[in-house]
Amino acid sequence: MVKSFVAPPATTLEMADAIAQRLAARKTEWVNVSCSDRINYLQGCVDATLAVAEEWATLACQAKGIDPTAPLAGEEWIVGPAGVLGNLRQLIHALEAGGQPKPVSLTERNGQWIAKVFPDQWLDKVLYSGFVGELWLEPGQPPTQGEIYRQASQTGSLTLVLGAGNISAIAPMDSLHKLFVENSVVLLKLNPVNEYLGAVFEKALKPLCDAGFLEIVYGGAELGRALCQHSLVDQIHVTGSQYTYQAIAQSLPTLKPITAELGCVTPILVVPGNWSDADLVYQARQIAGMVVHNASFNCAAAKVIVTAKGWPQRASFLSYLKQELAQTPLRKAYYPGATQRYQQFVERYSQAESLGTPDPNRPEPELDLPWLWIQDVAPEADAYALNEEAFCGVLAEVSLPVSESADFLQQAVPFVNEQIWGNLSCSILVDPATQKCCQAELDSAIAQLRYGAIAVNVWSAIIFGVPGLTWGAFPGNTPDDIQSGIGVVHNGYLFDHPQKSVLWAPFRLPFTPLWFPRHRTLLQTARSYTRLQAHPNLLNLLPALISSLKG
Repeated sequence: MVKSFVAPPATTLEMADAIAQRLAARKTEWVNVSCSDRINYLQGCVDATLAVAEEWATLACQAKGIDPTAPLAGEEWIVGPAGVLGNLRQLIHALEAGGQPKPVSLTERNGQWIAKVFPDQWLDKVLYSGFVGELWLEPGQPPTQGEIYRQASQTGSLTLVLGAGNISAIAPMDSLHKLFVENSVVLLKLNPVNEYLGAVFEKALKPLCDAGFLEIVYGGAELGRALCQHSLVDQIHVTGSQYTYQAIAQSLPTLKPITAELGCVTPILVVPGNWSDADLVYQARQIAGMVVHNASFNCAAAKVIVTAKGWPQRASFLSYLKQELAQTPLRKAYYPGATQRYQQFVERYSQAESLGTPDPNRPEPELDLPWLWIQDVAPEADAYALNEEAFCGVLAEVSLPVSESADFLQQAVPFVNEQIWGNLSCSILVDPATQKCCQAELDSAIAQLRYGAIAVNVWSAIIFGVPGLTWGAFPGNTPDDIQSGIGVVHNGYLFDHPQKSVLWAPFRLPFTPLWFPRHRTLLQTARSYTRLQAHPNLLNLLPALISSLKG
């Protein structure tokens, strides 16, 4: 029986200081831990994470107003314990290769190395048949890997990780990245929104906590500010908004390295083509899933659809999309400030429509927010919907004055690069026939897109769930123009100079993807998938495949 979530006791400043001192004393020891011992720590975390998966998912469901026994509860399994288990498995794979795992392939194109890294292991080849994940390296840089595992002597560091409050896997995965990819011990401060999971995280990462290389603290802005300014904290990593980043940077009396994964007005580029009715329905449902997943409290949630005004099927496609949003049950607006942000969009766009299906049987339905649909936003640089991340269920549509696919790609790339705020991730939807005739234009578009993660025919958030790829903003942001942040996380192949990740997927999958709304077997599939991530074997694979086909 899982107890209802409760906030843990706040960490006092005196306690936090003592914790920082303990961790700082361990940072040199950590850099000298061998790969084999690190693998043992990771394997211990696999077993511990699987043991608390049920408690983890149930607590998250309770906090977000989800029935833990309903199909929708599967979301919290996927974005919580399953995500962390996949990350642990990827890191074990990397360390078994001494920190330099061999990519599936490595090619050079116009002075830029591109490593194919996914799918690599047998399980992912089965689950993600037809997918191709590429890691693009910085132009002119060599394809070197695992710098920290090539260096003979290091002094170590202490990183303060300011965890995210939305997706529960983020804080543990950020901590694992700092430990195993950047060689730093971690002081993890949880966001007050989901700090009720702290005890679960301590159980899941118990081997690292017991060894003194990771500790977790709890508190609000005062504690966060004090730790950012603490003399023993060598660097800071934050997941949040650009406003959080600015507040941290401005509060520091002396300059410290800050890496950050921030928000984005995530665009979806719909390349015009000749789609069947089934194609229109499928992709409308996919985009709806990009909006409603986790009540739209995702940095990769779809925020702007970019269409071709002259596409003959545009009206039909947008009609199907509205139908999908209208049929999708509303969700609890659990993240602070959602109602105010939502209202700002309502006040600015007279054409905005509230969509969705209320569920009076759900606990606290008065806390729900409708999905807000805003069609025909003007493609202007100062448009509010193109420059302000809603961080709630708002989706805008903007059309470019073109009809043909090649012209669309030629205009859409500079439009999203220059007129839509943020550079974290984006998605492109293109049917097979159009891709075949416009492959050169599509390749050029991907090369020119200034986003850290680019997904073709799939939601860009799936890249977050592929730990062999990187997740973070496109390089080049500065503290004065931070956009979606600085640096990357995950990077399970430990490449030293990543630029962006690109994930190719089939236009339509033979099963219902887990992020599609109203997935009938999501909980059953997610439970099986979680066990499979911990123990990849045929016995665990079969139930996951069977339940996914019934979704």
